[in-house]
Amino acid sequence: MCAVFGILGEYNENTAKNALGLLSHRGPDYCGIVQERRLFFAHQRLSIQDSHYRSHQPLKHKNILLSFNGEIYNFKELKKELAYEFKTESDTEVIMAAYLKWGVEFVDHLRGMFAIALLDGDALYLFRDRLGKKPLYYLNGDSFIFASEIKAIVPFLNKKEMNEDALLSYLSFLAPTPPYTFFQDIKTLAAGEYAVYKDNHLTIGRYYDILSNKPNIITDKYEAVEKIEKALEESMELRLHSDASTASLLSGGIDSATINYYAKKQGLNLPTYTLGYKEFSKYDERENAKATAAFLGVSNTEVEIDEIAFIEASDKVLDTMDQPLNDPAAVPLYLLFEKIKADGHKVVISGEGSDELFLGYRQYFEYLDIEGAGNLAHKNWLKKYFRANFSNNREWEWYKRVFDDTLLFRTSGDKFTDLQKNNLMRRNIKDNASLKYLNDYRERFLNSEHKDESIWYSYIDLNLFQAEHFLTKLDRVSMAHSIESRTPFLDHKLVETVFSIDPKLRYEDGVTKALLKKVMKNKLDDSILKRKKKGFANPYMEYLISSKRIQLIKEVNKETGLFHEKKLDEYISDAARGSFKQHVWGLYVLSHWIKKNLL
Repeated sequence: MCAVFGILGEYNENTAKNALGLLSHRGPDYCGIVQERRLFFAHQRLSIQDSHYRSHQPLKHKNILLSFNGEIYNFKELKKELAYEFKTESDTEVIMAAYLKWGVEFVDHLRGMFAIALLDGDALYLFRDRLGKKPLYYLNGDSFIFASEIKAIVPFLNKKEMNEDALLSYLSFLAPTPPYTFFQDIKTLAAGEYAVYKDNHLTIGRYYDILSNKPNIITDKYEAVEKIEKALEESMELRLHSDASTASLLSGGIDSATINYYAKKQGLNLPTYTLGYKEFSKYDERENAKATAAFLGVSNTEVEIDEIAFIEASDKVLDTMDQPLNDPAAVPLYLLFEKIKADGHKVVISGEGSDELFLGYRQYFEYLDIEGAGNLAHKNWLKKYFRANFSNNREWEWYKRVFDDTLLFRTSGDKFTDLQKNNLMRRNIKDNASLKYLNDYRERFLNSEHKDESIWYSYIDLNLFQAEHFLTKLDRVSMAHSIESRTPFLDHKLVETVFSIDPKLRYEDGVTKALLKKVMKNKLDDSILKRKKKGFANPYMEYLISSKRIQLIKEVNKETGLFHEKKLDEYISDAARGSFKQHVWGLYVLSHWIKKNLL
């Protein structure tokens, strides 16, 4: 787990080194640089596998340079296939050997999370892992610049300008959608994409798509449970071994309990960490986590957060993100990782991806039910009625989409609708304009062999709601403390197993995470399996209002004129009453970024 950084073309040495230094938190153990005329190729290392200096990067072999961020969990198995004189025990050297044997198709053999920069002569290859766990950004200007975080590229911009597509997709889906970032000229690779830069020409392509896997291979429920269990256990086993001290997050839910169950099965008693909120018991999971820890027999550390800690950390967290990301859980998660770091751990196991794979959100079932309304033979009256009686409520928007014969499900992060944006912003936003940011994904789904809409739910959520929202948050807050985060539910082999199952087996019982609960039925206590999902909720709006930080939204809007004041006041008032809270948090995060970068 590290940072990659490089420049192809003219550069100023001091600017390049200072920019690289902005990534030191991602790799405090060593900084490596290969510097030539028109080439600056660098790496910040966080030592997890083979901490010896022999495994420092960039790794060089003849005229090939490699800088790699991530973990290749099957590197020992790959090593046996490769005729190469290995000098280290690192996974980085295995990537080099794999490239020498298979060329750019080496990426198909990797199992793990990665952002890879490989320079072979005058050709630069960049790869972002299949499910987008590791970030990779680039600037294609007078010189070509790439980095693990946006902050290292910003110093090379001639001018800071906001990208309109990033703004609009962020308001719609909680995070800007690839290739856009909030900085006009900085772009990102999407999950499963690669880039080739050669002779001043950039080519972007896709090397992986979950939908390439055939559907309905497994139609028997018992076989499905058996296959999932095997893939899940294998994924856990691969990620639970580390040369560095490892901890685990523990909530009251099934995902973290599953992770710690498998850790115990392999003889690992991981220390666990749980968040709590002073004076806000409705958001607190400490009691549930304590019960789970007692059942599993693991030690649990509780981290309590209050308003002062939250507010003091919020600016640091928002700066860490580099650009707006609408997830208020980023702040408490940052504080949780701060404690984990203080206790000496360098690796944390987390449960991201389970909800998207196993249909863990109740709204998935609501969407499946509402889809059927589109088949009504006589729906024109309803269509006209909904059009004539606008409501900000999300259910109104859902039915309106169905009666309009347009796409219903637009990620679990579907926040500001186009009509809401049109009412709020001082510009004209056409209804369904946000579909622009989903079209490529939707076309791939429609052209695939997968036909069940629940697969679309999982597919778009894994690509956007997870990769650009949750995983971006997890990467930034963990790496801010030089901690590697691992997500066993997002092993691509496990994901492919789930996508090969008859989709109805995931939802026909009307139970969230039905298949995962069947896998864990005789392993976890019923109280854990039947516990109501709480999510990573926290009192962010209460803190924002009490601290008066919420006023930043109105202050910035007076300078930018981005939103209608009256409508903005309505949203802020609604948030104080418990409605549209995440909408308003998103506006706060946006305002913070604008004030720092544009005003």
